[in-house]
Amino acid sequence: MLTRRTDTLPEHPGQIAFPGGRVEPVDSGPLDCALRETEEETGLPRHFVRPVGYLPQYLTITGYSVIPVVGFVTPGFTPRPDPTEVAEIFEVPLEFIFDTANHHLETREFGGMEISFYVIPWSSGGREYRIWGATAAILVDFASRTRNTMSIKA
Repeated sequence: MLTRRTDTLPEHPGQIAFPGGRVEPVDSGPLDCALRETEEETGLPRHFVRPVGYLPQYLTITGYSVIPVVGFVTPGFTPRPDPTEVAEIFEVPLEFIFDTANHHLETREFGGMEISFYVIPWSSGGREYRIWGATAAILVDFASRTRNTMSIKA
């Protein structure tokens, strides 16, 4: 499950992202934060999520530290995007993410340096999505770690 951020957000407007955010004093840690933020942003109640682990910390080029939480979602909830943060909620099948042919490496200049980053283009329902940067890097890492250990049925 991914989100497209609203175009009005001050940071990373319109970008594709995982639900999530900053750990707040009310959170007992990264898992609690991930479940709270996911519910706030997408309407996914925490009792629909079965957490199974974490991926390694990811440091973005813009200075953010991300601790990806991995979980399985029980079907049956109705997505409710928070209109101040989330323009859209969509899913990308694991089979698509696991296929390395869908992982494209691009290079751009950033702060006077050449930076390479992953892009995963996805189309669904007539919509085109460009998953890139930290979100794509985390998905590529997840795929490389789990591709051969999970049995995915079409």
